Amino acid sequence: MRVTLVISTFGAGGAERVMAAMANHWAEHGREVTLITLASAREDFYALNPRIKRIGLEAAGVSSNIAAAVWNNLQRLKRLRQEIRASRPDIVLSFIDKGNVLTLAATLALRIPVVVSERIDPQYHDIGSLWGWLRRVFYPQAAALVVQTDGLRDWAERIVKSHAVHVIPNPVKPMLNGDAHVSGFQGNGCRAVAMGRLVTQKGFDLLLRAFAQCAAKHAGWSLIIAGEGPERTHLETLASDLGIRDRVRLVGVVQEPFSVLRGADLFVMSSRYEGFPNALLEAMACGCAVISTDCSSGPRDIIRDGIDGVLVRPDDVDSLAAAMDRLMGDQVARRGLEKRATEVSERFSTEKVMKMWDNLFLSILSGPPMADSRVQQGEDRQIRKAL
Repeated sequence: MRVTLVISTFGAGGAERVMAAMANHWAEHGREVTLITLASAREDFYALNPRIKRIGLEAAGVSSNIAAAVWNNLQRLKRLRQEIRASRPDIVLSFIDKGNVLTLAATLALRIPVVVSERIDPQYHDIGSLWGWLRRVFYPQAAALVVQTDGLRDWAERIVKSHAVHVIPNPVKPMLNGDAHVSGFQGNGCRAVAMGRLVTQKGFDLLLRAFAQCAAKHAGWSLIIAGEGPERTHLETLASDLGIRDRVRLVGVVQEPFSVLRGADLFVMSSRYEGFPNALLEAMACGCAVISTDCSSGPRDIIRDGIDGVLVRPDDVDSLAAAMDRLMGDQVARRGLEKRATEVSERFSTEKVMKMWDNLFLSILSGPPMADSRVQQGEDRQIRKAL
């Protein structure tokens, strides 16, 4: 089977991390894989199997006005269509809203099945009225629309027919033991760790305020935030204003997140909304005690509240601070959560999740779509029950 993957960029993001894992898995299992980005391949963050054909269109960027945007997108569509045709795929898989629209537009009349996947909660993630309209126009042309949680199925079924909606979570690999090392942070004591792009969505401002409520009571604790983004200056200023700047480290993007996670005594996810957060999966796979906001999509499908993690009300500093205070002060409770946390490596194993993708692709290629889709979705439901 020849699979062509499309994503706008291949930087240090969660969707990119999952696509890299999927591409490598398929390449290792004998699939012919092509990965196309609008951005240059020189910007790649994740390593790819050398068998994967990598194409960077160098066609990303922000347009200066509407006329330029129309022209630039037409050129992107032309280049993308040429490269997809040249890759001779049996099936195309695209990640992320705007890229999905462009991929569907680029493959019009090519008679190639295209699967599109939303990687964040579209009910909260605003892509603008024009792109939202284009999504409603083009998504019904997809062979399937993949979302990451059952909670997003209703949203998806308002855009495409129900048999075309499929729920597939992210995979996670078991984490090998190794030395903990956190770049840019030295010293003894306990560490609360958070990870993600420094944007409003991730709620790091909420985390700083919650930590500030706990800091005086738990003098031996520090907070490490791994990631980069436009909110860095705001977060550094906020930490100073809250009087915790000397207890907080923003260590930037880390090439190997497990080096940070293995050194964590507590992992905290403070997001306002999510898709299916890799950082949370990976923290649990590393055996971290975790706290997460119970936002509408993602964490509740991963954490079994009180068993292998703790869920708190989203956008609620006091609830987050109370949970942090309790676990920071109770090593026994943290150890209990840690023991069960690693079970995510089995629940969301690469083998189980990739079987769901393979089932979907085979059902699309074998047809007829309606009948095979119902069988495949029934099998997927059985897999998800095991999760």
